[in-house]
Amino acid sequence: MFPLHEPLDDAQREVLRDYDDLLAALLARRGVATREDAEQFLNPSYDLHLHDPLTMTGMRKAAQRLADAILAGEKIAVWSDYDCDGIPGAVVLHDFLQKVGADFENYIPHRHAEGYGMNIQGIEKLATGGTKLIITVDSGITDLEPVARARELGMEVIVTDHHLPLQNENGGFILPNAFAVIDAHARVDEPYPFHELCGAGVAWKLVCATLPRLRSEQVARGQEPLPKGWEKWLLDMVALATVADMVPLTSENRVLTTYGLIVMRKSPRIGLQKLCRVTRVDQRSLTEDDIGFMLAPRVNAASRMGDARDAFRLFTTTDEDEADALAKKLEAANRSRKAEAGAITRAVRSRLKDRAEIRSVIALGDPEWRPALLGLVAGGIADEYERPVFLWGREGNMRLKGSMRSGGRTHALDLMRAAEDTFAEFGGHAAAGGFSLLDDAVFDLEDRLVAANARLTPIADSLIARADASIALHEATESFLKKIEKLAPFGMQNSKPVFLLRDVLVREVSRFGKSEEHLKLKIGGDETNATIDAVTFFAKGALAHEATRLAINDRAHLLVHLERDTFRRGSPVRLRLIDIKAT
Repeated sequence: MFPLHEPLDDAQREVLRDYDDLLAALLARRGVATREDAEQFLNPSYDLHLHDPLTMTGMRKAAQRLADAILAGEKIAVWSDYDCDGIPGAVVLHDFLQKVGADFENYIPHRHAEGYGMNIQGIEKLATGGTKLIITVDSGITDLEPVARARELGMEVIVTDHHLPLQNENGGFILPNAFAVIDAHARVDEPYPFHELCGAGVAWKLVCATLPRLRSEQVARGQEPLPKGWEKWLLDMVALATVADMVPLTSENRVLTTYGLIVMRKSPRIGLQKLCRVTRVDQRSLTEDDIGFMLAPRVNAASRMGDARDAFRLFTTTDEDEADALAKKLEAANRSRKAEAGAITRAVRSRLKDRAEIRSVIALGDPEWRPALLGLVAGGIADEYERPVFLWGREGNMRLKGSMRSGGRTHALDLMRAAEDTFAEFGGHAAAGGFSLLDDAVFDLEDRLVAANARLTPIADSLIARADASIALHEATESFLKKIEKLAPFGMQNSKPVFLLRDVLVREVSRFGKSEEHLKLKIGGDETNATIDAVTFFAKGALAHEATRLAINDRAHLLVHLERDTFRRGSPVRLRLIDIKAT
């Protein structure tokens, strides 16, 4: 049987006495410790729950410099990352700078030709074009040499980022010698109350800090200032990035995403409208799931399969024909991504099939594999084989680069640390990571990782999914789902509640999708002939194995989320399968 979370203790229950048992327990498990916290969590307020951007270290200085550059007509360059955080962040600054009549350009490095972050060649190109001020988005914090080169060429750099800086041998941070560095992770004594904004969120904060200074100067010059509150229209891009970059959906991120979704649902941005259309997403009822599963993959496909500027142009164009063409181009790129990832997946499975033994860690590579796709493939293989998987390919700059997924058995970052002499660079968290290989490590990569894994303590027990509550099938109703949706938007550190359905009757088992890769059960109870659908997409691993044991009229325990089936009229309630145990 699947385990349940421990019930609230008496002290927690008293603090949250205004809420029923389930809602109180869900709030407590999300770190809500006071009535004030509960009110803020359930009713995020733009006016009450966002922090003053000027309390960020470096922000006051950066905002003044940006306002001065705009008013003086200096050439400004926005240097952003190419993913679905950097691109939306670039759009935020593009829309702002365009609105205030600045002289600017956006520079987005090519993923395969230039790689992540700033590079000296790009810096020199900007200097030749007359740039005086560079603003980074979602990058820059580790780019010491490019920032130094910019200063040599007479340019000033404002770094806005959310990644960790480099560290010296004593554990201290090494920051780029920029005009200003805005990154809550760059200082141990950072006073800003919330440290988990995504890159686009930090860029938006710079806009918010710059606007009052700009408005006061515009008024003094007899110019029409930008309307107060205009910056809210940029929250569509902030929400897109916040969900896509999988930062914690707590505190400010919860506020920004809540209001960003409101903006997205009514946004006049023609590129967003066209992207929703090609992905069959109803813009008027768009959710964080639509961002995570439908919109963000298309934005990321632009850089993985071609040029990230296609995604940037989609969100910045005002031409309907161009937007339509770009949305279709991103959709085609995403289909190509799936096809190429599928080919790599088949190649990996073929190699594994030829093995006499599947070891505790899987490590495979091919110079022809595109590194940008390997995280997607590694995730599927790790789920299927329930163990860590490392896959590598070769970048355009000839570096051997790859991705790993933990498979739920090992802490990904701990495993890479245990084999750190294998990697030129690596990073990640418990479930996933990225790396570049030392040239000589490729020949015995799997041996090294298997040995490192043997030295670690397995953490599988700590990763077992626990149910928030046990419910009867008849409780999976529209009204119950509405109660759960009070906790939305869901994401990192605010995952969808998990429910246990005990001993339900399996009325039907079916597969669907082009390759029958998805699983659907029709679930019923003893007291009625009514059924409810329970689905999972890309069924793999233990869940898929258990499903093969099920037959009509079997009974099973299910671990599920509740959600809406947006592809059926009226969006009825359905179950999203997490795990199955036949009884």
